[in-house]
Amino acid sequence: MSRATIHHRTSPSVVTANTIVTSQLEVRTTGTGFFDVTADIAAFLREAGAQEGTATLFIRHTSASLTIQENADPSVLDDLATALDRLAPQNAGWTHDTEGPDDMPGHIKTMLTSVSLTIPVLAGRLTLGTWQGVYLVEHRRAPHRRQIVLQFCGRAA
Repeated sequence: MSRATIHHRTSPSVVTANTIVTSQLEVRTTGTGFFDVTADIAAFLREAGAQEGTATLFIRHTSASLTIQENADPSVLDDLATALDRLAPQNAGWTHDTEGPDDMPGHIKTMLTSVSLTIPVLAGRLTLGTWQGVYLVEHRRAPHRRQIVLQFCGRAA
């Protein structure tokens, strides 16, 4: 087993979390797919005066989720949707089908992904990588209004 070595790291910064700012973002989806909410989160951080701390995102649903994924090549999102459909197909004999054949697969896809994300904030910005974006993933075919609770905890201007 090989061990990773540290080549360079910045000095630790210490922040007293003197601010907690919360907002709720409503996203209207058009059905199954990935919806980029990165700009909405960045706007929230600007309004909050965020400097350094963490952004926590929580989606208040069981058939939609949040993820961080590549934002440069749309085929990545297409392939991810295909993979999720293969892992949780419709009409697979699910007993929970009250709201239609995409209901139980939506719950499974949410369980496989995430309902919350925590992202460090430095210099007022999300510390996402060059090709990363934050997405709401709608797992249902019909349009929905989805709510994401946004919270910043840390030092604000």
